[in-house]
Amino acid sequence: MYKEYGISNDTIELIKRCEENLQEEYKNIDEINEYNSLKVLKAFHDNNLSEMHFNETTGYGYDDIGREVIEKIYSEIFNVEDSLVRGQFISASHALNVTLFGLLRPGDTLLSICGKPYDTLDEVIGIKENPSSLKSFGIKYEQIELVNNDFDYEKIIDRLEKNNVKVIEIQRSRGYSLRKSITLDKIQKVIKKIREVNNTAIIMIDNCYGEFTNKEEPSELGADILVGSLIKNLGGGISPNGAYVVGKKELINLVAERLTLPGEGKEVGPTLGMNKKILQGLFFAPSVVASSLKTAILTSKVMEELGFETEPRYNEQRTDIVQTIKFNDKERLIKYCQGIQMGSPVDSNSIPLPGDMPGYDTQVIMAAGAFTQGSSIELSCDAPLREPFLAFQQGGLTYEYGKLGLMKAVENIK
Repeated sequence: MYKEYGISNDTIELIKRCEENLQEEYKNIDEINEYNSLKVLKAFHDNNLSEMHFNETTGYGYDDIGREVIEKIYSEIFNVEDSLVRGQFISASHALNVTLFGLLRPGDTLLSICGKPYDTLDEVIGIKENPSSLKSFGIKYEQIELVNNDFDYEKIIDRLEKNNVKVIEIQRSRGYSLRKSITLDKIQKVIKKIREVNNTAIIMIDNCYGEFTNKEEPSELGADILVGSLIKNLGGGISPNGAYVVGKKELINLVAERLTLPGEGKEVGPTLGMNKKILQGLFFAPSVVASSLKTAILTSKVMEELGFETEPRYNEQRTDIVQTIKFNDKERLIKYCQGIQMGSPVDSNSIPLPGDMPGYDTQVIMAAGAFTQGSSIELSCDAPLREPFLAFQQGGLTYEYGKLGLMKAVENIK
């Protein structure tokens, strides 16, 4: 069957050899998977999840007991006071936009302490001019760059001692930048340093791609509010859309009133039959994230064996599901992404090509033969067409499907 699928013996042997060397890494992932599975199951039990919670509401969505239970479950998993888990969020970028507009007021300052955030926030913040941006409402923005893939603690403390900052933003994953993703120990350290000089600034974490990759979440390390997507880790490949915001009750209320309207906040928002999918996706999420991590680790090892530079390396600590491969060559990058598409369950006969994308300043190639459009917990690979021609791969609903996708990509660049 491998031969019929277009996989050569050389590739099969390479994969087997790499797998034999990765058993210790896989064992660590299995332990995290079991821990987070227990965390999810306990939250389901503690909140008495029942079949009646799968029922849908329409219209205003008043008194949706399923929605209320989902948000209680999320609050327990993240160890926070309150949660907002809604299909009305189109994406994580939308949830970040709503959160920032909910927390900030004219004259306030937003400070990013890990450099420029993800490209899709450029027009939200006002880095790129837009009449609907935070900047257009008189909200200031500043950023402090990382130093050697760590926070510039001296500059952060110096800035906080000078005058007030309303929101401090930390993007856990790397986005399309060349920096590494930020580990939880570094997040914990910088939060502690911030609190030594400032007790009032809201510490907000863009938690995308990071959920369930460790036993802890940033909310357990002192962060005030976290934002993430349901078509990434926590949706488990089942949730069709949506996002979450979790954290302090007073902050969640502000975000909810920005999403809906003042005075109604969390009390409205029809679930339209999504409750079961959100819950079932969350139930599978620890296992799916583990499969994604194993796929990423195998990719790192295999591509390193083939002479490419990867980050993280196969044996490095992980804080998200993103794996990068440096090609230093435009055509090989494109061929790799096309190979991932060939190994996808949906639209495997399509050939992705670079093109212009809303929110990005350069052409992007995106390979994602996914059941849910834009789902990056399913095996996908995308890249901006700029030097050093890095591919950003993520996902894999099962390890076996992730491995098969990798095999097709390797064959396509040979």
